[in-house]
Amino acid sequence: MGDDEVFRTRAAELVAVGRFCFSRGWLPATSGNLSARLDGRRIAMTVSGRHKGELDESGIMVLDLDGGTLTDGCRPSAESLLHLMLYRRDPAIGAVLHTHSVPATVLSRLAGDALVLSDYELLKALPGIETHEAILRLPVLDNDQDIPRLAQRVEQALEHGPVLPAYLIAGHGLYTWGSSVADARRQTEAFEFLLECETLTRRMTR
Repeated sequence: MGDDEVFRTRAAELVAVGRFCFSRGWLPATSGNLSARLDGRRIAMTVSGRHKGELDESGIMVLDLDGGTLTDGCRPSAESLLHLMLYRRDPAIGAVLHTHSVPATVLSRLAGDALVLSDYELLKALPGIETHEAILRLPVLDNDQDIPRLAQRVEQALEHGPVLPAYLIAGHGLYTWGSSVADARRQTEAFEFLLECETLTRRMTR
C-alpha cells in the first residue's frame, strides 16, 4: 500500500475504535487519545480536543517519531509523548490506546503503585497468560502535567517491572498497546472488563 492508503486504513481503524470506546463509556467528552503506527518513522494520532465518539478522518493527524507535526493545522495531544515513547522503545508496537473509564480512573486512585489482578478467567485474554491463577501487577504512575517527566517515569517503570502491555495513571486512566489497532482494542476490552470486575468486587465486599 502507498502512504496515503496506509494512512486511510489506519485512520479508519482509529475512528472505529474511538466510536466503540465512547459507546462503552471509556472515552467521555473529548478525553483520551488513540494512535497507530504507519511505518518506521510516522504514526497516525487523534487530533487534540476531538470527541472520540464523533471522529472522522479529519480528526486523525500524522506525527513523526520525534513528535514533529506532519499534518498542517492540527495539534496533537500533549500526551503524544507517552505514545511516542512506546513506539520508539518497541518496534513491534502497532497501536496505543488511552481510555478514561470510571473504573480505571477510580481504581488508579486507590491502588498505590500497582493494581493487583488475580483469579479472573479473562486474564487469559492477555498475552502470555495461560491460567486464571496468574497474579498481575498493573503499574500505577502518579499523574503529572510535566509530560516529558511523566513519559520518563513510565519508561523506567516498564523497564523495571513485569512485562504487561498496559499501565494506569492515577486519577486519569488506562494506557494499553498491541501489535495492531485490533490487538490493542482487544487488550483494552480485557483490561476494562477486569477493572470493572475489580470495582464491583470491592464495592460488594466492603
